[in-house]
Amino acid sequence: MKAIFFEKYGKPEEVLALKEVAMPVPQENEVLIKIDFTAVNDYDWSFVTGKPLVYRLMFGLVKPKNPIAGMELAGTVQLIGSKVSKLKVGDTVFGDISEFGFGTFAEYISIREDAVIIKPEKLSFEKAAAIPHASTLALQALRTIGKIKQNQKVLINGGGGGVGTIGLQLAKLSNCHVTGVDSGEKLTMMKSLGYDEVIDYKKTDFTKTNERYDLILDCKSNKSPFLYLRALNPTGIYVTIGGSLSTLISIFFWGKILSLFTKKSLQILSLKPNEGLDEISQLVIDNKITPKIDGPYPLEDTARLIQYFGEGRHTGKLVIKVRA
Repeated sequence: MKAIFFEKYGKPEEVLALKEVAMPVPQENEVLIKIDFTAVNDYDWSFVTGKPLVYRLMFGLVKPKNPIAGMELAGTVQLIGSKVSKLKVGDTVFGDISEFGFGTFAEYISIREDAVIIKPEKLSFEKAAAIPHASTLALQALRTIGKIKQNQKVLINGGGGGVGTIGLQLAKLSNCHVTGVDSGEKLTMMKSLGYDEVIDYKKTDFTKTNERYDLILDCKSNKSPFLYLRALNPTGIYVTIGGSLSTLISIFFWGKILSLFTKKSLQILSLKPNEGLDEISQLVIDNKITPKIDGPYPLEDTARLIQYFGEGRHTGKLVIKVRA
């Protein structure tokens, strides 16, 4: 089968190559899935580059344990192991498989059956590949932790990416006034998607304006937690889904201490893969939300796309069509 393969960490376009590799064989509790579409995520950038270095504790200290990256898929079950009970051959499935492994930048993958869920018939493979990771991050951040309410004032930092574009639409279902922060090149697209206000982070620091928000969803997290507190209303909630390790540690530490003295809240989301994905799927089918797709691109473009993602130039979700 064809796969995007790498044996050492480095710049994506220098270490990734399209190769013919052996077809995986499912173990007794695994299913073999023919992958139709996959997508690029933040984990893929860290997986391939080996940065930040702390990720090597998970991916491999000196070289990657798994030579194939990728964590989202939409495809069809081809074979099942002897102890598989929830899925059968011919089932169309999708999901974020990161809890069980990686390897979706390939034509086939063997993975635990619990890593995926059944794809609704009315949901296209392309959209199915675009929503598992980003949409559940947005849903869990805004609802589970952020406790989003009707008519709130919401800000999304990193508003032009996969999480941001879904987060906007989820917030709009609650009639919220939503401000999006990203690079100037994305602002026109963001306005067209429905942001009430947009901010070019290169020109304006949203934490240093006079605006205050009820809920902040942060996809970047590269500022002092005290600046985030300043941008919140008296009972506001700040939720980060990721960022630099030092910033996340600072947010965790100060969030615990400051909670003793203020009603404002600093929270870090620990994602539960695929939780809420059925609900998101139905919203997509009902045309209540629509994933913003950058692509789809062919599998052989994966190295360029991961570099593109790492530079923050993508809009919405970078989707890859595995089969021509």
